[in-house]
Amino acid sequence: MSNYVHLSLTDRCIIERCMSFGYSMKETASMINRHPSTVSREIRNHRIVIANKFVKCSNYSNCLERKICDNKKCMIPCKTCKSVDCREICVNFMPRQCKQLKKPPYICNNCSNRDFCQYEQAYYHARKADIAYHETLSDSRKGVHADEEQLARIDKLITPLIKNGQSLNHIFATHSDELKCSRKTMYNHIDRCILTIRNIDLPRKVRYKRRKSKPSEPCNQQYRKGRTYEDFKAFIAENPDVGVVEMDTVKGRREAGKVMLTMVFVKYDFIMIFLLDACTQECVTEIFQLLLKTLGINVFRRIFLVILTDNGSEFKNPAALEINKGIPLTRIFYCDPHSSFQKPHIERQHELVRRVIPKGRSLDDFSQEDMTMLTNHVNNYCRDSLDGNCPYVAARLFLGTKIPLALGFKRIKPDDVILNPSLLKK
Repeated sequence: MSNYVHLSLTDRCIIERCMSFGYSMKETASMINRHPSTVSREIRNHRIVIANKFVKCSNYSNCLERKICDNKKCMIPCKTCKSVDCREICVNFMPRQCKQLKKPPYICNNCSNRDFCQYEQAYYHARKADIAYHETLSDSRKGVHADEEQLARIDKLITPLIKNGQSLNHIFATHSDELKCSRKTMYNHIDRCILTIRNIDLPRKVRYKRRKSKPSEPCNQQYRKGRTYEDFKAFIAENPDVGVVEMDTVKGRREAGKVMLTMVFVKYDFIMIFLLDACTQECVTEIFQLLLKTLGINVFRRIFLVILTDNGSEFKNPAALEINKGIPLTRIFYCDPHSSFQKPHIERQHELVRRVIPKGRSLDDFSQEDMTMLTNHVNNYCRDSLDGNCPYVAARLFLGTKIPLALGFKRIKPDDVILNPSLLKK
């Protein structure tokens, strides 16, 4: 289905022809590969209403008007008068509207009664609709929408108030109904020097510096080829018993510094936290090499079969993580951009991590021993999702006892678990 693409004259000709043959909105939309609502809006916005000189007033049956023509001697109801047409002089005249025009297809192109109809009629003509659309499109891109009279009224209202030292926020709070435009539009009017006041008259704007726009660099998406979230779902559908590990980084302050690399085994919410000197591909690769050396290649391949991560720059070299000396180690897949909900397990674990290290706190003062301590306390926190057990106990059932111990993880008594900043208080 085409999205965000203008209708062409050919599309409008197809719409007109389909409506003339009595096609439904859905059938017509499928002919031009659009949504039915697109066809519906196109017809309602560009139909041509034709007045019928024989149409009666919508209040004809209850009308009691007399002497509209100022003929005081006339005593007959105006609606039955033949000397004067009340439809031309009555201010309360409202033409009857056909009920068929209020529902699809909103036009009379295929109406069998249109030659004898006494209501207003509406038709859709492709060429006229195309011309009207392009005129609207052109007008919408021309300068200021307000006419000279509206601008003069706005200028008369707003200029003395600005001269008195009032801000636009204050003026809009008290005169928004009279201005009938947004604050952004008003700032644009002042920028373009359309009004008497200038930017220098605004109390604070003269102090603002123009924002510097950073040139956007083209993003290379080759690393995602064959590793998208759709590829991940297809792989899991074919291998439902494969254990998945979600991976991410957690930063302290926005400035460059140490970051945490987190890995969560989805089946039992077991988290591993490693401290990186910088958020770079080289540092992530070093952690993978450390795990490979500690666990051995066979154990590494068994527990890290599939890794799901985000599109951070530190993860954009999958070849360095998936292969070691020509031997495939794991499969890495990437979530869709701005879709952290696709790896919910690790995001929930980050909530526990943030209880100890609040967002915005620098990680430069911590060591890997601190991260191991934090890991142990998070992994020994009991969960309802594990039937009241903690991830450490569940991990020992799946991974065995040797793997957690080799990485420095250990059991902590439930009453000794601490998940607040005092755990790593420096």
